[in-house]
Amino acid sequence: MKHGIPVAWQRLNRMVTGGLLALIVIFNASALNADQRPTLLVMGDSLSAAYGIEQELGWVTLLAERLDGEAQVINASISGETTSGGAQRLANIIGQRQPDIVLLELGGNDGLRGLPPTQMRSNLASMIEQSQQAGADVLLLGIDIPPNYGQAYRDAFTSVFHSLADEYDVPLVPFLLEDIALNEQLMQDDGIHPTAEAQPIILDNVWPALEPLLDSVFQASAE
Repeated sequence: MKHGIPVAWQRLNRMVTGGLLALIVIFNASALNADQRPTLLVMGDSLSAAYGIEQELGWVTLLAERLDGEAQVINASISGETTSGGAQRLANIIGQRQPDIVLLELGGNDGLRGLPPTQMRSNLASMIEQSQQAGADVLLLGIDIPPNYGQAYRDAFTSVFHSLADEYDVPLVPFLLEDIALNEQLMQDDGIHPTAEAQPIILDNVWPALEPLLDSVFQASAE
Protein backbone atom coordinates (compact mmCIF):
# COMPACT_ATOMS: atom_id res chain seq x y z
CA MET A 1 0.00 0.00 0.00
CA LYS A 2 1.08 3.61 -0.70
CA HIS A 3 -0.62 6.41 1.24
CA GLY A 4 -3.33 3.94 2.16
CA ILE A 5 -4.21 3.14 -1.49
CA PRO A 6 -3.92 -0.54 -2.47
CA VAL A 7 -1.56 -1.37 -5.33
CA ALA A 8 -4.46 -2.92 -7.26
CA TRP A 9 -6.35 0.38 -7.09
CA GLN A 10 -3.29 2.23 -8.31
CA ARG A 11 -3.03 -0.08 -11.32
CA LEU A 12 -6.74 0.30 -12.02
CA ASN A 13 -6.41 4.06 -11.78
CA ARG A 14 -3.56 4.02 -14.31
CA MET A 15 -5.62 1.82 -16.65
CA VAL A 16 -8.67 4.09 -16.41
CA THR A 17 -6.58 7.22 -16.83
CA GLY A 18 -4.88 5.72 -19.85
CA GLY A 19 -8.25 4.79 -21.30
CA LEU A 20 -9.56 8.31 -20.81
CA LEU A 21 -6.49 9.75 -22.49
CA ALA A 22 -7.04 7.42 -25.43
CA LEU A 23 -10.67 8.53 -25.67
CA ILE A 24 -9.62 12.17 -25.59
CA VAL A 25 -7.17 11.54 -28.43
CA ILE A 26 -9.88 9.81 -30.46
CA PHE A 27 -12.37 12.61 -29.91
CA ASN A 28 -9.76 15.23 -30.79
CA ALA A 29 -8.84 13.29 -33.92
CA SER A 30 -12.50 13.15 -34.89
CA ALA A 31 -12.82 16.91 -34.44
CA LEU A 32 -9.67 17.41 -36.48
CA ASN A 33 -10.99 15.19 -39.26
CA ALA A 34 -14.24 17.17 -39.30
CA ASP A 35 -12.27 20.42 -39.59
CA GLN A 36 -10.24 18.96 -42.43
CA ARG A 37 -13.28 18.24 -44.54
CA PRO A 38 -13.13 19.91 -47.97
CA THR A 39 -15.02 23.19 -48.12
CA LEU A 40 -17.23 24.18 -51.03
CA LEU A 41 -18.18 27.83 -51.44
CA VAL A 42 -21.16 28.79 -53.59
CA MET A 43 -21.09 32.41 -54.73
CA GLY A 44 -24.38 33.01 -56.46
CA ASP A 45 -27.54 35.03 -56.78
CA SER A 46 -31.21 34.18 -56.26
CA LEU A 47 -30.88 30.96 -58.29
CA SER A 48 -28.63 29.59 -55.56
CA ALA A 49 -30.24 31.45 -52.66
CA ALA A 50 -33.50 29.48 -52.99
CA TYR A 51 -35.53 32.55 -53.90
CA GLY A 52 -39.27 32.05 -53.50
CA ILE A 53 -38.99 28.59 -51.93
CA GLU A 54 -38.00 27.09 -48.60
CA GLN A 55 -34.24 27.28 -48.03
CA GLU A 56 -33.95 23.58 -47.30
CA LEU A 57 -35.41 22.79 -50.73
CA GLY A 58 -32.78 24.73 -52.68
CA TRP A 59 -30.23 22.95 -54.82
CA VAL A 60 -27.32 24.05 -52.61
CA THR A 61 -28.93 22.42 -49.57
CA LEU A 62 -29.59 19.33 -51.67
CA LEU A 63 -25.90 19.33 -52.60
CA ALA A 64 -24.92 19.35 -48.93
CA GLU A 65 -27.29 16.47 -48.30
CA ARG A 66 -25.84 14.47 -51.18
CA LEU A 67 -22.34 14.95 -49.80
CA ASP A 68 -23.62 13.55 -46.51
CA GLY A 69 -21.10 15.28 -44.25
CA GLU A 70 -18.06 14.45 -46.36
CA ALA A 71 -17.62 18.12 -47.24
CA GLN A 72 -18.76 21.44 -45.84
CA VAL A 73 -20.95 23.54 -48.11
CA ILE A 74 -21.06 27.31 -47.57
CA ASN A 75 -23.77 29.17 -49.42
CA ALA A 76 -22.77 32.83 -49.79
CA SER A 77 -25.43 33.53 -52.41
CA ILE A 78 -27.54 36.69 -52.25
CA SER A 79 -30.68 37.39 -54.23
CA GLY A 80 -30.11 40.25 -56.65
CA GLU A 81 -26.32 39.88 -56.54
CA THR A 82 -24.31 41.01 -59.56
CA THR A 83 -20.81 40.00 -60.55
CA SER A 84 -19.60 43.35 -59.23
CA GLY A 85 -21.05 42.69 -55.78
CA GLY A 86 -19.70 39.16 -55.75
CA ALA A 87 -16.21 40.31 -56.71
CA GLN A 88 -16.23 42.82 -53.86
CA ARG A 89 -17.31 40.21 -51.29
CA LEU A 90 -15.20 37.27 -52.39
CA ALA A 91 -11.79 38.17 -50.97
CA ASN A 92 -13.14 38.49 -47.44
CA ILE A 93 -15.09 35.22 -47.67
CA ILE A 94 -12.11 33.31 -49.05
CA GLY A 95 -9.92 34.66 -46.27
CA GLN A 96 -12.37 33.48 -43.64
CA ARG A 97 -13.46 30.16 -45.13
CA GLN A 98 -10.46 29.02 -47.21
CA PRO A 99 -12.55 26.97 -49.66
CA ASP A 100 -11.21 24.08 -51.68
CA ILE A 101 -13.78 24.56 -54.44
CA VAL A 102 -15.56 27.76 -55.47
CA LEU A 103 -18.75 27.51 -57.50
CA LEU A 104 -19.39 30.80 -59.32
CA GLU A 105 -23.06 31.26 -60.20
CA LEU A 106 -23.25 34.94 -61.06
CA GLY A 107 -24.06 37.00 -64.13
CA GLY A 108 -27.80 36.58 -64.46
CA ASN A 109 -28.57 39.92 -62.82
CA ASP A 110 -25.93 41.63 -64.94
CA GLY A 111 -27.76 40.36 -68.00
CA LEU A 112 -31.23 41.27 -66.77
CA ARG A 113 -29.99 44.81 -66.09
CA GLY A 114 -28.38 45.03 -69.51
CA LEU A 115 -24.92 45.64 -68.06
CA PRO A 116 -21.97 45.36 -70.47
CA PRO A 117 -20.78 41.76 -70.92
CA THR A 118 -17.20 43.05 -70.86
CA GLN A 119 -17.77 44.34 -67.33
CA MET A 120 -19.30 41.02 -66.30
CA ARG A 121 -16.33 39.19 -67.78
CA SER A 122 -13.86 41.36 -65.90
CA ASN A 123 -15.62 40.75 -62.60
CA LEU A 124 -15.85 36.99 -63.09
CA ALA A 125 -12.21 36.85 -64.20
CA SER A 126 -11.23 38.64 -60.99
CA MET A 127 -13.19 36.10 -58.94
CA ILE A 128 -11.60 33.17 -60.73
CA GLU A 129 -8.13 34.61 -60.18
CA GLN A 130 -8.79 35.31 -56.50
CA SER A 131 -10.02 31.75 -56.02
CA GLN A 132 -7.13 30.13 -57.86
CA GLN A 133 -4.54 32.26 -56.07
CA ALA A 134 -6.03 31.00 -52.80
CA GLY A 135 -5.55 27.42 -54.00
CA ALA A 136 -9.19 26.69 -54.77
CA ASP A 137 -10.59 24.94 -57.81
CA VAL A 138 -13.31 26.84 -59.66
CA LEU A 139 -16.51 25.67 -61.31
CA LEU A 140 -18.35 28.15 -63.52
CA LEU A 141 -22.12 27.88 -63.59
CA GLY A 142 -23.38 29.58 -66.72
CA ILE A 143 -26.76 31.15 -67.31
CA ASP A 144 -28.73 32.51 -70.27
CA ILE A 145 -31.03 35.48 -70.65
CA PRO A 146 -34.39 35.85 -72.42
CA PRO A 147 -34.31 36.38 -76.21
CA ASN A 148 -36.04 39.76 -75.95
CA TYR A 149 -32.68 41.29 -75.02
CA GLY A 150 -31.61 40.84 -78.62
CA GLN A 151 -29.52 38.09 -80.15
CA ALA A 152 -26.32 40.12 -80.33
CA TYR A 153 -26.37 40.94 -76.61
CA ARG A 154 -27.42 37.41 -75.74
CA ASP A 155 -24.55 35.91 -77.73
CA ALA A 156 -22.05 38.30 -76.14
CA PHE A 157 -23.44 37.45 -72.71
CA THR A 158 -23.29 33.66 -73.00
CA SER A 159 -19.89 33.72 -74.70
CA VAL A 160 -18.40 35.24 -71.55
CA PHE A 161 -18.73 31.96 -69.67
CA HIS A 162 -17.21 29.88 -72.46
CA SER A 163 -14.28 32.23 -73.03
CA LEU A 164 -13.49 32.36 -69.30
CA ALA A 165 -13.63 28.58 -69.02
CA ASP A 166 -11.15 28.30 -71.89
CA GLU A 167 -8.82 31.05 -70.67
CA TYR A 168 -8.58 29.87 -67.08
CA ASP A 169 -8.99 26.15 -67.81
CA VAL A 170 -11.95 25.71 -65.46
CA PRO A 171 -14.96 23.42 -65.93
CA LEU A 172 -18.22 24.98 -67.04
CA VAL A 173 -21.88 24.12 -66.71
CA PRO A 174 -23.08 25.98 -69.83
CA PHE A 175 -26.65 26.56 -68.65
CA LEU A 176 -27.65 26.03 -65.04
CA LEU A 177 -31.36 25.86 -65.89
CA GLU A 178 -31.06 23.31 -68.68
CA ASP A 179 -34.36 21.35 -69.07
CA ILE A 180 -36.00 23.80 -66.65
CA ALA A 181 -36.22 27.31 -68.09
CA LEU A 182 -38.62 26.43 -70.92
CA ASN A 183 -40.86 24.27 -68.74
CA GLU A 184 -43.53 26.49 -67.19
CA GLN A 185 -44.33 23.86 -64.57
CA LEU A 186 -40.77 24.12 -63.24
CA MET A 187 -40.65 27.92 -63.13
CA GLN A 188 -42.24 30.31 -60.66
CA ASP A 189 -44.81 32.82 -61.85
CA ASP A 190 -42.14 35.44 -62.55
CA GLY A 191 -40.71 33.20 -65.28
CA ILE A 192 -37.19 33.74 -63.91
CA HIS A 193 -36.84 31.60 -60.79
CA PRO A 194 -37.20 27.81 -60.69
CA THR A 195 -39.65 26.06 -58.40
CA ALA A 196 -38.82 23.67 -55.60
CA GLU A 197 -39.52 20.78 -57.98
CA ALA A 198 -36.76 22.06 -60.27
CA GLN A 199 -34.04 22.09 -57.62
CA PRO A 200 -33.02 18.40 -57.94
CA ILE A 201 -32.66 18.96 -61.70
CA ILE A 202 -30.37 21.94 -61.08
CA LEU A 203 -28.20 19.77 -58.84
CA ASP A 204 -28.11 17.08 -61.51
CA ASN A 205 -26.98 19.72 -64.01
CA VAL A 206 -24.15 20.77 -61.70
CA TRP A 207 -23.04 17.36 -60.43
CA PRO A 208 -21.24 15.92 -63.52
CA ALA A 209 -18.90 18.93 -63.63
CA LEU A 210 -18.49 19.12 -59.86
CA GLU A 211 -17.85 15.45 -59.13
CA PRO A 212 -14.36 15.29 -60.73
CA LEU A 213 -13.31 18.33 -58.67
CA LEU A 214 -14.58 16.65 -55.53
CA ASP A 215 -12.76 13.43 -56.35
CA SER A 216 -9.53 15.37 -56.82
CA VAL A 217 -9.94 17.24 -53.53
CA PHE A 218 -10.84 14.06 -51.62
CA GLN A 219 -7.81 12.30 -53.05
CA ALA A 220 -5.50 15.18 -52.14
CA SER A 221 -6.81 15.32 -48.57
CA ALA A 222 -6.26 11.58 -48.16
CA GLU A 223 -2.59 11.77 -49.13
